[in-house]
This record gives sequence, structure tokens and C-alpha cells, in this order.
Amino acid sequence: MNAVLKLTDLQPSPDDISGDVLAGLAKAPKQLPSKYFYDKRGSELFEEITRQPEYYLTRVELALLHNSAAEICAAVGPRAHVVEYGSGSGHKTRILLDALEDPVAYTPIEISFSALTASVQRLDHEFDDVEVLPVCADFTQPVAIPQPTRRADHALVFFPGSTLGNFGEDEALGLLRAMRQTMGDRGGALVGIDLQKSPAMLEAAYNDAAGVTAAFTLNMLTRLNRDAGSDFNVASFSHSANYSVERGRIETFLVSQRAQTVTVQGRRFRFAAGEAMQVEYSHKYTDRGFAALVARAGLKVVQRWNDPRDWFGLRLLQRA
Repeated sequence: MNAVLKLTDLQPSPDDISGDVLAGLAKAPKQLPSKYFYDKRGSELFEEITRQPEYYLTRVELALLHNSAAEICAAVGPRAHVVEYGSGSGHKTRILLDALEDPVAYTPIEISFSALTASVQRLDHEFDDVEVLPVCADFTQPVAIPQPTRRADHALVFFPGSTLGNFGEDEALGLLRAMRQTMGDRGGALVGIDLQKSPAMLEAAYNDAAGVTAAFTLNMLTRLNRDAGSDFNVASFSHSANYSVERGRIETFLVSQRAQTVTVQGRRFRFAAGEAMQVEYSHKYTDRGFAALVARAGLKVVQRWNDPRDWFGLRLLQRA
């Protein structure tokens, strides 16, 4: 175990959050950034989502990591510095670190301080020889990566959970280009992607019968009321998630149940009854579409792993 855990705290300030909310509500249609789902309660609710029977993604990806661990280890190579975007609970990280040969260091970049500290304490205890260098930050913004004490042979960016699909095309390209910079000439990125499948199956995953995903989505408004100075009436909004075949993505909205006005930092925003505010996209990929996307960021797919039913994939990327 590392004697002292060196945590870099760059989490967004209340002014940053308020500015993002004001900018999003001024758009047409109105939007809120999905990164603000993940306060302490939001992180807890997301972990509960992953245990719902309809939400196949986490179960399938964990099994895929287990079953492909030896091949991933051989493809990545020894003495990597693993840099994870949006590390969450760290369950998938544990599988990866356990499989890799002599990993030098692990840098999780996570916006939720509570989720970050809980996961790194567990991982630091389990992996004595891996230097843990956590960063509490918004990984969609430029983040300086801490340098480990022991020299790594290369960097491996780890971005599981199909999180890349939560971003629009321009944002996704920005993240892929940031990965390209972090990985350097000799490194790579291991990225999880949810694959296109039955719309009914996809919609069920984002509208679980227990209502956990709805609670998770609505919790963002509670968080913003606390941290951004807003006055959303949470009970006056409802969760809606539908799959667009044309755009190949789940589109998640908070829908105003009545005509109402929301105030943020003294600015008033009117909502019509039935008005939908976009809070998240969840893109579902084909191999051709994903390869074309990463190519635009100067990357290429060098290895691919899918579960037996082709529901979910892991892709190893390198510089083109």
C-alpha cells in the first residue's frame, strides 16, 4: 500500500457548474451536461442501475474483461501507466490491473470525489506495487497527468462502460484526441463500446421497471439546486429515454410536466408543459462507424473483443 495517497483535486467549482447550467438552459432545446449526474447520491444510484436486470452493459462488460484478460495483457504489454477516465467504483479496473504484467501506476480521473476516494482506497490496498495517483476532475477538460515515481514503458488509457457514447460527435472526437495525446507514441487506449441491437432491449436498459434510472436522472436536478443555485421543482419533471434508430443512440430527456419557470443565479428560464430538456446521449456503435470515428482523431483499432452475443465490445486503439 502507498504510504501517502497523492490526490490532485481539480473538481468543478460552484461557479463552473452554474456557468454550464446557464449556458445549457439558454440553448434550444435546453440541455444539461450529463457529467453532473455524478454527485455522491448519483454515483450510488448508478451503481444500483448496474444491478438492474434490464441493464446488461455492466454484467456483459465485466464478463468480457474476465474472459479476455490474458489476450488484453498480451496486447498491452508490461509496465503500463493506466489512466482511467471516469473511474467510478473501480470494479473493472481491478480486473484490468490484476491481468496486466507489472503495471507501474494507476491514475483515475473522476468527477465524483466520494466515488474516487472510495475506489482508490480499495485499489491502493489490493495492489501494493502499483502507485495510485488519483485526480478529482472533469475528464472532458484538459487534465495534467501525474508522473509516477517509477518510470513506465507506456501509457494505457482505460475508458470502459461505453461512456464515450454519452458524448456528441465533436465531444467524442475531443476525448479521443486527448487520449491520443496521453497515450503517446508507444501507448494505447482500451475503450468500451455498446453495440447496436434491438431497440426494445436498448430502451428497456434505460427505463428499468424499478425506476432507478429515472431516480438517477432526476437526482441531477437535486444536485444542481444544491450546487448551482437553481430552484428546479424536481417533482415537476419526469424521465424519458428513447432509442433513435436513425441516429443510433438512446436520447434521455427530463420532461417538464407543466408550464413553469426555473431560476438559476437570478436568471429565469420558462418551460412549456411537455417541453423536453436533453440530459444524455448513449450512442450505440457498429464496427464501421466506430473505426471511422477514431480515424478522425488520428487513431486506429488494433484489437477487438466482443462478448459471444455481440452485445458489447472492447477496442484497443493506437495512433494511426
